[in-house]
Amino acid sequence: MKTLLKWSKKIKPSQVEQLIRAEKDVHKALLIFDSATAEYCNGFRHDHSTFGVMISKLLSVNQFRKAEEMLERMKEERCNITEHIFLSVCRAYGRVHKPLDAIRVFHKMNDFECKPTQKSYITVFAILVEENQLKIAMRFYRYMREMGISPSVVSLNVLIKALCKDSRTFDAALRIFREMPNHGCIPDSYTYGTLINGFCRLGKIHEAKELFREMETKGCSPSVVMYTSLIHGLSQSNNMDEAVGFLEDMKTKGIEPNVFTYSSLMDGLCKNQRSSQAMELLKMMISKNCKPNMITYSTLINGLCKEGKLPEAVEMLDRMKLQGIKPDAGLYRKIINGLCENHKFQEAANFLEEMVLGGISPSRLTWSLHVRINNIVVQGLSSDGDKSRAFQLYLSMRTRGISVQYETFNSLIKCFCYKKDLHSSARIVDEMVLDGCVPDWETWNELVCGFWDQRKVREAAELLAIKLMNLSA
Repeated sequence: MKTLLKWSKKIKPSQVEQLIRAEKDVHKALLIFDSATAEYCNGFRHDHSTFGVMISKLLSVNQFRKAEEMLERMKEERCNITEHIFLSVCRAYGRVHKPLDAIRVFHKMNDFECKPTQKSYITVFAILVEENQLKIAMRFYRYMREMGISPSVVSLNVLIKALCKDSRTFDAALRIFREMPNHGCIPDSYTYGTLINGFCRLGKIHEAKELFREMETKGCSPSVVMYTSLIHGLSQSNNMDEAVGFLEDMKTKGIEPNVFTYSSLMDGLCKNQRSSQAMELLKMMISKNCKPNMITYSTLINGLCKEGKLPEAVEMLDRMKLQGIKPDAGLYRKIINGLCENHKFQEAANFLEEMVLGGISPSRLTWSLHVRINNIVVQGLSSDGDKSRAFQLYLSMRTRGISVQYETFNSLIKCFCYKKDLHSSARIVDEMVLDGCVPDWETWNELVCGFWDQRKVREAAELLAIKLMNLSA
């Protein structure tokens, strides 16, 4: 680093801080940090600002061990460690879903002669609630009170959020909400929003609407999150006209719906066979420069497929890909199912091939559905007499480890016999027997009669004898 970086005779903390912030490579940033003291070991000492920016840089790339080593180094060098630096470490652990490490770092603050304020307690409490560590969160809240941290609007909002996450403690959240003024804490928009969302999740839409009206009388401004909760709750309970009414109410108040607002409403419309109205909403959100996401497209494709509007569903899939959103196996399956129900097996096979080429695989939970849809397409192609495409997909299934169903074997054999391709039929019978499937009488009859019709009586007889020997063995 000495050859790469030429320091001035007198290094200033602001100069070091600026260089570290500008360096994108965290390893090089660390070299800059160390070189500042290495070259002028008697003249420059890092302060809380240079340590702080270096710790922030390390946390941004999840280098937690090195960040905590920096804290120890600050202690050794008797550098003032601010609450802000400790909280940056706690929040970083919360970001990567490690709430217990956030508590551990919080408890280290006293060892570094940094007394936590109300802000620190509430930050850690909020991390625990956000990560659904509710039992630990409630213990931590009691610890806060024991340490003399008085209730505030912010801390009570976090407590109410924790209690709203469990239906068994929702009534307790309501009691605290009603008691807040007794502690000198006036509920704000966040308080109302948390409770409205809780009511909607419990399906208590009437209570949610009452609280919404109460909030407005108290002078609290509704937010897009509140409206989205109400619209989602109304959509789930099939009150679609009322849900649309809330969307209109948002517009009159100058509150712009977000992608979740639109998607919630579209979901309700599609479930109520109103996909055309959902498509109009899509046009509206795009005109407002609100980009559809995976949920939006999934909702529309599901709704369109249920109503048999396959061309529109395929168009949605194409638009999705053009936007750079990769469809999952579930969406492809919806389209393929719809095509199969309409006997469009060629198009269904095209989508199956597209899935393979795109590396799109189903999850373990949906694997059986994936197996079923592949078999249905092969059976459909066979029944349409498209032997080459059916056989191609059949071979693809075997190479991908997709089990071939009994009905699929039979449909392939009948298709090949009809096309007079008896040797391919015999090959499939071999593979069928190897897979533990016993051909039925009709399948044997198709094959033997095929050989007989071509005057290959000896081959037919030999084939039948071999198969019967195999079965008896």
